[in-house]
Amino acid sequence: GGGGARSAEPAADGSVRVPAADTPVGGSTYYQGADVIVSQPTEGSFTAFDSVCPHQGCQTSAQGSGGELVCPCHNSVFDPATGEVISGPATSGLTVLPVSVEGADLVIRG
Repeated sequence: GGGGARSAEPAADGSVRVPAADTPVGGSTYYQGADVIVSQPTEGSFTAFDSVCPHQGCQTSAQGSGGELVCPCHNSVFDPATGEVISGPATSGLTVLPVSVEGADLVIRG
C-alpha cells in the first residue's frame, strides 16, 4: 500500500504533473484539487483515474486494506489497476485518464 493523499493543481492546458515517486508499487495516490488518482499496480506501470465516483459524484479519496480505491461516501470499491467496480453501490467504474512518464514526473491528461 502507501501513497495516500496529496495536492496538485491542473496546468493551464488541463494536464496534471505529479512526481512518479509519490506513488509506490502496489499503492495509489489521490490528488486533491486535481481530482485525480494515480496507481502503480506493477513497477513502472502507472494508471490514472478521474477520482469522481460514478455513483453520486463524491471523491474516491480513500484506500482499502488491500490497496483498493474506496469512495468514503457510500463505500463503493474500485480496482486500483483498472478502475473497475469491485463492490457498489456504484454500477460503473472510474474513468481512466491517459498518463505518460516524463522524466521523474507523470503527466495526466483529462
